[in-house]
Amino acid sequence: QANKLRTKTLHNTLNPTWNETLTYYGITDEDMIRKTLRISVCDEDKFRHNEFIGETRIPLKKLKPNQTKNFSICLEKQLPIDKTEDKSLEERGRILISLKYSSQKQGLLVGIIRCAHLAAMDANGYSDPYVKTYLKPDEDKKSKHKTAVKKKTLNPEFNEEFCYEIKHSDLAKKTLEVTVWDYDIGKSNDFIGGVVLGINAKGERLKHWFDCLKNKDKKIERWHTLTNELPGAVLSD
Repeated sequence: QANKLRTKTLHNTLNPTWNETLTYYGITDEDMIRKTLRISVCDEDKFRHNEFIGETRIPLKKLKPNQTKNFSICLEKQLPIDKTEDKSLEERGRILISLKYSSQKQGLLVGIIRCAHLAAMDANGYSDPYVKTYLKPDEDKKSKHKTAVKKKTLNPEFNEEFCYEIKHSDLAKKTLEVTVWDYDIGKSNDFIGGVVLGINAKGERLKHWFDCLKNKDKKIERWHTLTNELPGAVLSD
């Protein structure tokens, strides 16, 4: 439910016109092949549960980049959920990270730009997210950096940058661990999700790291999927 977007409610009509745009940030090429947009129409009811009217699904692979496509589709009664999706690595949101090796600063600049559609951890349906980064291996935990906490949001903007002083030749042996947490006063913070970039990563995570190593002094931004699992991570803060 972390990535549910909704329109405003239009009252007393069977022929609503919304003219609203709902935006999903951080959609990757892989999503466009694999994912489906589920659109459901409901009747808002003040005193009872909102009633389901009908729904439709649009596979994202039907869309072309930078092209607007209009669909006229009949709504159907509730469609069965696809049970084949791999639940072992549950998706917990997205994070936009920039990497740059700076010759001038002799170090890796890690930009934590924003997150999108984070999993909600609090009873109010939101989280109070912040992000932590480590450059591992890191025996004495000196490499920890933390962003500020953003209150009550699933789409926080951080725009913070951290510098790790390190020789370019040593960078290949390191991995960057990025974790997103929900800040709670008086109890331990909840782990929302994480991602590891480095030479032992796969797919987009490996490509991002490799592009950073290969292109000194060039800032490279990529969206990454947060999952509920981090290899060898200590899930405490």
